[in-house]
Amino acid sequence: MAKRFVPLSEVAETLDISAAQAYALVRSGELPAIKVGGRGQWRVELTELDAYIERMYSQTKAFVDSQRDG
Repeated sequence: MAKRFVPLSEVAETLDISAAQAYALVRSGELPAIKVGGRGQWRVELTELDAYIERMYSQTKAFVDSQRDG
């Protein structure tokens, strides 16, 4: 069975960013996540991570297109 959720450490590794940056994405609401367990460990659903990556591709394309037109 494939994993549904990953810890922030895996998010950071996937995006090649620091753990602090991954946490900041969650805290800002840019990357939806849940807190689980007694220690409140953050988990991100893989579908949400994929959706975040797609949004960033779209935003980057829009930015590049706007720079080209200007």
